[in-house]
Amino acid sequence: MKFVDEVRIHVKAGDGGNGAVAFRREKYVDRGGPSGGDGGDGGSVIFVADPQLTTLLDYRYQQHHRAKNGEQGMGSDCNGRSSEDLVLKVPVGTLIRDADTDELLADLSDADQRVVVCQGGRGGLGNMNFATSTRQTPRFAQDGTKGEERTLRLELKLLADVGLLGYPNAGKSTLISIVSRARPKIADYPFTTLVPNLGLVQYKDGLSFVMADIPGLIEGASEGVGLGLQFLRHVERCKVLIHLLDMGAEGEGRDPLHDFDILNTELSKYSEELSRKPQVVAANKLDLPNAQERLGTVTEEMRKRGIAVFPVSCATGQGMQPLLDAVAEVLFTGKTDKLHVEPPPKPRAEKKAPAARPAEPAVKKAAAKKAPAEAPAKKAVATKKAAPVKKAPAKKAVAAKKAAPVKKAALAKKAPAKKAVAAKKTVAKKAPVKKAAARKVATKAAKKAPARKAAAKKAAPKRARRS
Repeated sequence: MKFVDEVRIHVKAGDGGNGAVAFRREKYVDRGGPSGGDGGDGGSVIFVADPQLTTLLDYRYQQHHRAKNGEQGMGSDCNGRSSEDLVLKVPVGTLIRDADTDELLADLSDADQRVVVCQGGRGGLGNMNFATSTRQTPRFAQDGTKGEERTLRLELKLLADVGLLGYPNAGKSTLISIVSRARPKIADYPFTTLVPNLGLVQYKDGLSFVMADIPGLIEGASEGVGLGLQFLRHVERCKVLIHLLDMGAEGEGRDPLHDFDILNTELSKYSEELSRKPQVVAANKLDLPNAQERLGTVTEEMRKRGIAVFPVSCATGQGMQPLLDAVAEVLFTGKTDKLHVEPPPKPRAEKKAPAARPAEPAVKKAAAKKAPAEAPAKKAVATKKAAPVKKAPAKKAVAAKKAAPVKKAALAKKAPAKKAVAAKKTVAKKAPVKKAAARKVATKAAKKAPARKAAAKKAAPKRARRS
């Protein structure tokens, strides 16, 4: 069956039937009155998601779809019959857009989901509905309304849990054929896969998931180069992506790391949300002789980025179980621990390199330490220069004060010295006063001491006589 994932169709809902203008005509019934019935409703256009369908092939050859109109009203109070709705089945994951405005009308992502895209017309009322006490014979009826009409664009986005990414001939079709019952075309030339393929993978403990294989991507796929722009939308709904690296690619400057960077760039150009999906990186074709030599370099470079690499061989089945375990853990538990590794520690030379930068602050600190040592020396010089002020007469001090405004900076430095000199003068003036007072007290005490001793000697014989 041919795979078709985008079509353009025209749909129209049915028109409503017109109401009837009729009057009752029976024997022995005089003036029976109006008896025109209502018209029937037109059928609507409804889309239903069918899980049994996988392609839009049916709409490629039949592009016009129209629902039936409602029947006209009839006499004897008979209403017209409403038409059935037109039900169109599409695969699950179909997007319905208005072709004129590009408006998204519906996203049928669930099985048996229904949506009405064109509403059918409503039937008109017959003349029996317009009879009143003052207007007993109305001779008019209401016409039915027109059904909606639209031009639609249907896009199919496959619903898969896991998507396969990689360059052409990287081994994606071989991988899906090993882990599932899908049988895509496999050959030894690029772009073997021309349409997406789905496969059901039976995992442990009754768990299963759907894997999608899309055509290979190349540089410029987001701009329409190759088949990437046409089929990239099929992996937008995937929860996990398996990125296959072709370890056996040779020629035209092919390198697994270069291919990895190019595909991630194309994903980010196409959709930022798609580029943020978790990726399981698998190094394929390890059965080739040159692949083992490249594996060490690729693993080390990926480790520097913090990405784990799963070595596999789709031809021999090597490493398939660890790969599926990592995919199932991300898919069913949401944990991505197995997809990341700790980057290697940086060499010591790189750690010592930043220490050489703060050389200027060290010089500044050394200068700051030397500055206080030089400051006291300057102060000492200033004090030595200011020392003769003590011995100088008052006239010289006045002359020094007059000469001070000539050098403001010198005055600022000598100001503390003058304060110190003034403080020393006050101390020197007060010190002799205290010493002189102490000498006077001592002389007075010395003079009084002999008098006390003579009085004591006179008092001693008197006490002896009394006794």
